[in-house]
This record gives sequence, C-alpha cells and structure tokens, in this order.
Amino acid sequence: MVSSRAKKVTTQTLLKMKQSGEKIAMLTAYDYSLWARLVDGAGIDVILVGDSASNVMAGNETTVPITLDQMIYHAQCVINGVDRALVVVDMPFGSYQGDSKTALDSAIRIMKESGGHAVKLEGGAEVCESVKRIVEAGIPVMGHLGLTPQSIYKFGTYSVRAKEEAEAARLIEDSKALEEAGCFSVVFEKIPSELAKQASESLTIPTIGIGAGPDCDGQVLVLHDMLGITKDFSPRFLRRYADLGGAAEAAVSQYVADVRSQDFPNEEERY
Repeated sequence: MVSSRAKKVTTQTLLKMKQSGEKIAMLTAYDYSLWARLVDGAGIDVILVGDSASNVMAGNETTVPITLDQMIYHAQCVINGVDRALVVVDMPFGSYQGDSKTALDSAIRIMKESGGHAVKLEGGAEVCESVKRIVEAGIPVMGHLGLTPQSIYKFGTYSVRAKEEAEAARLIEDSKALEEAGCFSVVFEKIPSELAKQASESLTIPTIGIGAGPDCDGQVLVLHDMLGITKDFSPRFLRRYADLGGAAEAAVSQYVADVRSQDFPNEEERY
C-alpha cells in the first residue's frame, strides 16, 4: 500500500516520468468505497473517471448515453477516495463537440463540481480550438486518438484504427496538433503498435496506450475488465489480473444457500 502522504501525482510528474523512461500506470474508477481508495492505495499514477461508466456501471451498449451530470457524480465519488493519483475525468458525448464555448463551460463544471484534476476529450484537429480554450482557462486536458468510442456510430465497428497509411499519417498529425494546442498527454486506443511507437517518440508529452503496444509512455485498462468483473469483453489487449466476478458470484450463491438452510445467522452472529 502507498502512504497517504506520498507525493501527489501531477501533470508535471507524468512529463518527468516520460523524460526518465518510467512507465505510467493508469486505470479507470467510478466510485469511492469499492475502487477509488483501493486503486489509489495500490499506487496507481492516474485514475480515469471514464465514460466507460456508461457500459460497466449503467449497462449501456455504448458510451454515448452517459450525461455530464452523471460524469460529475462519478468523479465526485472518486475524488473523495483519492490521496495521491491524478484524477482525469472524461468529457461525455455532447459536452464539447458543438463549439469551444460549450466545451469550456462543460470543463469548468467538471472541475468546479467534481474536484477533478483534469479532463479528457476525444478527437484531433477538430477539437484543438476547444482544447486551447480549456487550457487557457487553466484546466489540464488529455487527448484521445485512434479508436474513439464516442464516434462508434460513425466508425460502425470497434476494430483497430489507423491501419491504412492515410489514417496513420493523420493520427500523427492530430497528435502533434493536440500537443501544440496544450494537451498534457494523449491516449492512443487500438492502433498498430509500430504507429504508437512512432507517435510516442515524436511527442514531448506522455502517451497512454490501450491496445497500442508496449512503446507508449504508459498503459490504461478498464478496471472492471482487468479484474474479471465483466465477462463478455475479451479483446486481445486485455489481461485479466483476477476473477472477481467469479468470486463474487460464488460468495452470493453460498450466502443464498446458508440463508435457506438456516446456517446463517448462527449462534455467534446474533444478539
């Protein structure tokens, strides 16, 4: 466990980690008691309050339905459980795509109402004006390129992005544009490993990979996936570090059996 007095992770911490070659560990979290305290205490560098909450917490098919109010709620819960990690909050679909003023207003709400430390948004050159405006207001921004789940209805598939030369070149250009716009980091999701390596080496800001190979400056996974809580999602890049879903199901089944057999509560478990 990491001491609660351990030095706070900031955007500058991540930059220094890239410069020194130290890899950045990032995971999602969505609540206080179950995950934020545990993940932070285990030494994670960055916690992403992801719009993946739409899938793993609400059961939606995509990330599109989750609202700004819901993201702020989840971020508030996470912030209450964190001492050390940098907490980045996803800006949900519809909260920044319209224009830069809408984007700034949404980012300000997230920061003021949740206490988060930074925001993340998807897209390349088309969102750079919004990135600049948010950064100029003093809010750190993380970018997101490659597979961008909020655009799933545009892509029509969750397959690997930027395999073709033109799209790969555009990803490199977009990553540099995000850096120039003021992003402190960028996530590369589900792109070829060699492209992620090339892009990471071309940027001075840290890159975080998910399905983008080992040469990014850090890695991120969805907590529920890597802990085996979700069962119906098994992409190549996912490593399951536990089977908490199976353990929880077994525990509940045993509880049901104990209640029905009147084994619970026993003599020592009553007043």
